[in-house]
Amino acid sequence: MFDPVPWLILLPLVWGCLTFLTGVGRGGRLVLAGLIIQLVLTIILARQIVMEGARYYAVGGWGAPLGVDLYVDGLTGIMLLLTHVVALPLVVYARAYFSSQAEGASYFWPLTCFLLAAMNALFMSADIFNIYVTLELLGLAAVGLVAAAGSAGSVTAAIRYLLVTLLGSGAYLMGVALLYGTYGSVSLAVLEPLLATTEISAAACLAAMLMLAGLLLKTALFPFHFWLPPAHGGAPAPVSALLSALVIKASFYLILRLWFDLFAPLVTTQAAQLLGGLGAAAILWGSILAFNQTRLKMLVAYSTVAQIGYLFLLFPLMTSAIPGAAESAMQGGVMQLVAHALAKAAMFAAAGVMVLSAGKDDIALLGGMSSHLPLTLFTFALAGITLMGLPPSGGFIAKWLLIDSAVSSGQWGWVVVMILGGLLSAAYVFKVLRQAFLPPVAGIKFKPVIRMLEWPAFLLALISLLLGFRSVEVLNLLGAA
Repeated sequence: MFDPVPWLILLPLVWGCLTFLTGVGRGGRLVLAGLIIQLVLTIILARQIVMEGARYYAVGGWGAPLGVDLYVDGLTGIMLLLTHVVALPLVVYARAYFSSQAEGASYFWPLTCFLLAAMNALFMSADIFNIYVTLELLGLAAVGLVAAAGSAGSVTAAIRYLLVTLLGSGAYLMGVALLYGTYGSVSLAVLEPLLATTEISAAACLAAMLMLAGLLLKTALFPFHFWLPPAHGGAPAPVSALLSALVIKASFYLILRLWFDLFAPLVTTQAAQLLGGLGAAAILWGSILAFNQTRLKMLVAYSTVAQIGYLFLLFPLMTSAIPGAAESAMQGGVMQLVAHALAKAAMFAAAGVMVLSAGKDDIALLGGMSSHLPLTLFTFALAGITLMGLPPSGGFIAKWLLIDSAVSSGQWGWVVVMILGGLLSAAYVFKVLRQAFLPPVAGIKFKPVIRMLEWPAFLLALISLLLGFRSVEVLNLLGAA
């Protein structure tokens, strides 16, 4: 039987190296063809997971503890599918974007390939040291993409991002060292039963705190969000979409894995409530800051800070002993992850088109945009429907499942936070839409844009909306293993 697991790591590395041979700023067609192949491979892998369940892949035939294992299950399949479903339209969008705006195009293609290779390896890694290696590769590729524009603002944001990612990775690596020194292994398959059956040591508790703190910093959960808006808001639109939709989800995926697998014996209700409280603060504070922004891309970036908060509400909800409440929380959290990735990629792409057309990143200059770029504005509105959690979007299914879990377990405070978050999301989305329907500002003339810039963003927004009708497939894959 053909196994796509190793090829999902090797092929992006091959495409990335080949793009250097095509010349600086070139290689878009090669990356596009490569992503189509990789999407087919992820679909094959997802079908194998549904039919056969979770499995390990021993790299080079040497499994743990002597060799390196890769592991795939339902959650891995969802993350791999999401990565390629989002990345493929964004690559089409990036080709059109950089033909109109050359800033940031120089090394976009190889860095994007290396970023995807690192993400695929991260999702499938089965030992904590390889996870560290993939985190570093992912962070360096992301920093390079932010800095590629070359402006003073983008370089400053990239340096700040670099310091944050190194600090987060350093904290994670110290935790890895503590676990290896205590238990003599970095394999998750070896460590999980050891932590579950032996007396919990102080070193293991410290390792858990360091590793989770490092990942929280990379995920930009409040109050560690200070680096995200400048990096995402100042990068070229295709880069912003990739970072917001996919890169921060990778570190959240690791938190999810470690919290419920490796560190499950160490988890306490108080720790889960703390994460939930930080998530609630992120929803409210991020939404307020988004509404107060005058720049369109910064509004979308602060919206990401707010939407990340919903992901962390699943931790206190998972502590419920009520039958079905914990399952609904996990399903809601994963659906929120998928819906947000699709909608935020679409929203950043649509914002990039509007900024290109207006010539400036200023919400006050969007008057008349509704008649000039109706499809792009419609795309922004569709993505906003998902972020608000309105039916029939995937965001509605996610918030419905989370609210159902909160009501079932009697945790009404989280229900109030989610309802307020939805209303605040509506406020900053309609702020943009209202401005776009006002008369044009005197002296502002919109530039024509390539139509291929609009359709990939619309496709992503449409998928985020239609996800509400096909959420059962996502949840079936989640439960396959």
